[in-house]
Amino acid sequence: MSQRQPEDNENLLRFIASTVEMIRDRLESTATKEDVARVVTKEEFGPVREQVEFLGGQVEDLRDRMATKSDLTRLEDRLMVETTAIRGDIEQVHLRIDGIDRALALRLDHVESEMSRMRSVLYLLVKDRPDMLRLLGQPQPPAGG
Repeated sequence: MSQRQPEDNENLLRFIASTVEMIRDRLESTATKEDVARVVTKEEFGPVREQVEFLGGQVEDLRDRMATKSDLTRLEDRLMVETTAIRGDIEQVHLRIDGIDRALALRLDHVESEMSRMRSVLYLLVKDRPDMLRLLGQPQPPAGG
């Protein structure tokens, strides 16, 4: 639907409303058959009737394309089910990440304790050779102490 079409429809509805108002005003001021016949002829009313029929068809087209309340309810239910499934997936991922985090923490603690043990053994091995401590990244103790 183009941007101009709703504007055209609105203008057409205003025209129809003003025409109906004009006819009603004329009918209220005069009540004879001749006056009514002079107010509007079939030829004058024909284009208005055609426009009303055209708008009626457009309204039917819109009604066919619009969702019903039950359509919206079904969509809402479906979205709720999908959202629940997504939340379940996210919770499973979260639990899995927690498990991985705990496993990594345990491994890291194990590696740190092994490193500490290795350093202790290495210090025992090089205690007689302080110059070897520099290989461990430790500063060399002073020569006299």
